[in-house]
Amino acid sequence: MAASFAQATSSCTPPDVDAVFVTLFVAKQLCGLPVLAVRDILGPQNITRIPLAPVEVAGSLNMRGRIVTAIDLRRRLKLPPASANARPIAVVIERAGELYALLVDEVTDVLSLPAHQFAPNPPNLSPEWAQYSNGIYQRPSGLLVVLDVARLLAIGSDAAWERDDRR
Repeated sequence: MAASFAQATSSCTPPDVDAVFVTLFVAKQLCGLPVLAVRDILGPQNITRIPLAPVEVAGSLNMRGRIVTAIDLRRRLKLPPASANARPIAVVIERAGELYALLVDEVTDVLSLPAHQFAPNPPNLSPEWAQYSNGIYQRPSGLLVVLDVARLLAIGSDAAWERDDRR
């Protein structure tokens, strides 16, 4: 379990130390991203569509002069789209020198959670969620799914590389 916890926190934190997560909602599911992976949080942004991009790529946005690829987490997790008037929040992360904005419904808090409460994905977690999750925390308000940033950004390396015919 310690190895899984270290993987989930994406840091060199010993397994007996709290992990810190930025918590957010995607389709009413509470999720967490390791706080050290988050570079910025942006309110609703203008997003420019990218022709022929995979369906999960919502487009690009401008963050202080840098082009940021916007990933629609609802599409990435094969969830129903948000309402037409929804304005997603962009959680900006940096990976291999590139910036990405994970589009989420809501950013809620920063939580420090004890390592001993971390658990592997339960067998009843849907496959769509399990493939992008490092594990879970059981919270009084429900399940917190710890998202795996590397797997979320591995677009094109799996069956998710499908073109959006509607563009």
